Amino acid sequence: MEVNEITGKILNAAYKVHSALGPGLLESSYQACLKYELQKEELFVETEKPLPLVYEEVKLDCGYRIDMLVENQVIVELKTVEEFTDVHIAQLLTYLKLSNKNVGLLLNFNTKSLKNGIKRVIL
Repeated sequence: MEVNEITGKILNAAYKVHSALGPGLLESSYQACLKYELQKEELFVETEKPLPLVYEEVKLDCGYRIDMLVENQVIVELKTVEEFTDVHIAQLLTYLKLSNKNVGLLLNFNTKSLKNGIKRVIL
């Protein structure tokens, strides 16, 4: 499946979840519902996927976890924050680099309108 098709399905599912639940819940609630919606679309979704840090020939398990990896291609980081900061974008960029992925979505469910809580990041 093409990356744009995957991200389109992710965004449609995120809009559906946000419309049903609204802002103000825990990140884990949105994650569970988004995973459910994506699996209904027959997408392969991994949540809380461990992400080791590899430095030269040393592999370190530092406890980093990707919120969601969809179809082994798109990283989805979920937030419930007032607004995105540079740190949120840097985190997603780092996860993309460490996992050798090219496309990530940053979704902030703590917004009145989800369209104001979406950032697409390409490495």
